[in-house]
Amino acid sequence: MMNYIKKLKGNKAKLPPKANAIEVAFAFIGAFIAISVVAYLTNSYENIFIMGSFGATCVLLFGFSNSPFSQPRNIFFGHTISTFMGLFFFHFVGDYWWSLALALALAIAVMLLTRTVHPPAGSNPVIVFIMGSSWNFLFFPTALGAIIIILIGVFYNNLHKKRVYPNYWI
Repeated sequence: MMNYIKKLKGNKAKLPPKANAIEVAFAFIGAFIAISVVAYLTNSYENIFIMGSFGATCVLLFGFSNSPFSQPRNIFFGHTISTFMGLFFFHFVGDYWWSLALALALAIAVMLLTRTVHPPAGSNPVIVFIMGSSWNFLFFPTALGAIIIILIGVFYNNLHKKRVYPNYWI
């Protein structure tokens, strides 16, 4: 028991280094562009291209582009797997608290098994249940929105002289 309590104090690691102003500005502009595009498309067409978890996707994609969580396969498959699990449980099991919990837990398990973990996508089953989403939500905004954000990330991140993005596609 005492060992467990000691763990709660943390391991006293140092904070990560501060980001320099150029990196902060670069991430700011990239996130602004990506969310502007999907928000504009949502306002201009009859389909939704944006969802809350895309904001966290932009944190990773433009702030931590080298992270495995930020790679295109993780962004696309993480979002689609998690949304699919939410939709499956919502439509075939029902709108119950435990159904939502199972959808989220299974989404995490499948992302881990397929090596497509994208932490922002963990909120997708919750979004599906809160909104009472139809199956179209898998395509609009999930798949198409993720593709748009990935493409912006590919072109924008490679404008930075010290970045090469992505590290891998598949």
